Amino acid sequence: MMTKAEIQSVRALADKRSRDAEQLFVAEGVKLVEEIRHSEFRIRHIYTTRNDLRGNCITLVESKDMERISMLKTPSDTLAVVEQPHYNFALSDIAQRLAIALDGVQNPGNLGTIIRLADWFGVEDVICSKECADVYNPKVVQATMGALLRVRVHYVDSLSEVLRRAASSGMPIYGTLLDGGNIYSEELSERGIIVMGNEGRGLSDECRNALTHKLFIPPYPAGRSTSESLNVAMATGIILAEFRRPK
Repeated sequence: MMTKAEIQSVRALADKRSRDAEQLFVAEGVKLVEEIRHSEFRIRHIYTTRNDLRGNCITLVESKDMERISMLKTPSDTLAVVEQPHYNFALSDIAQRLAIALDGVQNPGNLGTIIRLADWFGVEDVICSKECADVYNPKVVQATMGALLRVRVHYVDSLSEVLRRAASSGMPIYGTLLDGGNIYSEELSERGIIVMGNEGRGLSDECRNALTHKLFIPPYPAGRSTSESLNVAMATGIILAEFRRPK
């Protein structure tokens, strides 16, 4: 049986302030935990109700204890407390690659899905404004489905300043706007930064002004009455698919 102190220490990681202070996060589900065990991430402890898991820092717990520490609606059978990785970010590191920048994406599910999309389409870096959801929020971690292990997520104090510096160095900066060019006919580079905006307001004026290329995902057929906008994660998937289309 877990002690009350152990339960409280794990539960505290549901709060961003505790995660930041301890530099830890929680991952749940045996598939995800096994993937982390085989990655470069460092696991502090594993709690499980399964008898078939073996290794250091693994504690077999009762189902009622797992229910207390789980942060999912339906408790998993395995939970890991993991050390947060630390990455150094420099524009020179992504100068010849494609990267994604997120301007105030606040929904944890959207952030997690975008990280998963980045992983699928071979984008290794996601740059987040400080207004974005916390990448180590349990909902984000679960939504990434393990992509967090392969995609580096960076938080910056001023995303617009990063974009302006990138543009001044010659990097293409792409963003989706209603007055942008049709993404299906625009010439797209194999490098640059794709900027996606907040779920409600879209791109901030500061980030909008840093764009060098404006894109538009047209509805079909043209002129037809349709939804007001696309979900930001869905739009990201469409955009990445076009950037990765063989030239």
